[in-house]
Amino acid sequence: MISLLKAREKLLSPLFTSSICRRLSSNLSYSCEEARGSDVFIHPSAVVHPSAVIGKGVSVGPYCTVGSSVKLGNGCKLYPSSHIFGNTELGDSCVLMTGAIVGDELPGFTVIGGNNIIGHHAVVGVKCQDLKYKDGNECFLCIGNNNEIREFCSIHRSSKASDKTVIGDNNLIMGSCHIAHDCKIGDRNIFANNTLLAGHVIVEDYTHTAGATVVHQFCHIGSFAFIGGGSVVSQDVPKYMMVTGERAELRGLNLEGLRRNGYTMSEMKSLRAAYRKIFMSTETSSLEERLTKMEHNQELYSVPAVSAMLQSIRDSFAEGRRGICKFRQWLDS
Repeated sequence: MISLLKAREKLLSPLFTSSICRRLSSNLSYSCEEARGSDVFIHPSAVVHPSAVIGKGVSVGPYCTVGSSVKLGNGCKLYPSSHIFGNTELGDSCVLMTGAIVGDELPGFTVIGGNNIIGHHAVVGVKCQDLKYKDGNECFLCIGNNNEIREFCSIHRSSKASDKTVIGDNNLIMGSCHIAHDCKIGDRNIFANNTLLAGHVIVEDYTHTAGATVVHQFCHIGSFAFIGGGSVVSQDVPKYMMVTGERAELRGLNLEGLRRNGYTMSEMKSLRAAYRKIFMSTETSSLEERLTKMEHNQELYSVPAVSAMLQSIRDSFAEGRRGICKFRQWLDS
């Protein structure tokens, strides 16, 4: 133990570090002397290809790998044993925690915006898990700004050259989540631990999933929706709605989420009235008839949130869509 502590002290000492810096191998983008001059630090044990583009103020920790086609924006920080491969670009001030892997040696690219955090041992921008993908085809992943992608998450590139996996801005993707090929994720969503999105899922903005949620391929999750923990979502969730269950069913409106995001009491009252008329009606009419009737209710339909909800429901029955989650008769919403 004493010898290990002494070795650690030696490794961290400025004199020892300086002596190693002078012996840097020629495959690094910068020598340590150059790095200090440009506010870049590259640990001597890191492997940085000379063709990699390194921005100002970048820090590359021990045992990291930076590939030949990588571009690192200003102020990026790579913690020990994090790796970036392939045609991958990171915007300014991105952070890769220990063990994170970003990009892959595949045709296509991974582009990540600024101020993103890639958590410990997360895997982002690698080959999809789709047997339809053919080796040699281009595949793509685009991620916006200010996202936090926590430990052990996996986010895959698209399955074909004509599509992309896309994640917007300001999303919190908690530990062990999976976002599969060709998904489209909007802004300001919160995915709790072990949320699993199959291929081609579309998630709009301000949604919230509780833990251990599973979403079937090609499903569409509308803005401000809430999915209860342990749910299996096999059909669309329209805007503003709350679902839960082993085969998720509509359980009312996400009123708390709407309140937190600035919806007025008047808007929520109108949404609630519309929801009751559509899903809790005592009439024997079909869903289509109730939607049509609501669209002729000028008092409610003139409220933008209500018309958006109705359009979201209708869109779920368009060609190629999966319809909406089943609904129950509840006394309250």
